[in-house]
Amino acid sequence: MALGGGVVFEDFFPVMVERLGAEGFMKELCNGFQLLMDGAKGMITFESLKRNSALLGLQEMSDEDLRCMLREGDLDGDGSLNEMEFCTLMFRLSPALMQTSKDLLEEALAFEF
Repeated sequence: MALGGGVVFEDFFPVMVERLGAEGFMKELCNGFQLLMDGAKGMITFESLKRNSALLGLQEMSDEDLRCMLREGDLDGDGSLNEMEFCTLMFRLSPALMQTSKDLLEEALAFEF
């Protein structure tokens, strides 16, 4: 997946889920949130994302790309990401995980009825 600034993301989430299991994967997402958040606010802000994104190899992202990421995940409109918004965004950015979730939901619904 490519963002406007030419940053390309490779989707390793399905492999991570397979190796770590669902619980281990969720712990890793939470660790990622902790890494990117503003410690005083307990949220990922533009400033904390800009400051800490290099730790994830994202130093090439423009300010606009970072703001776009925040807007994409900001479900409550406060301009920052809480842990739930961050995890939701990470799932949405993984086409393979979204497809797997859709498949599991369809399977569950078919089984119920």
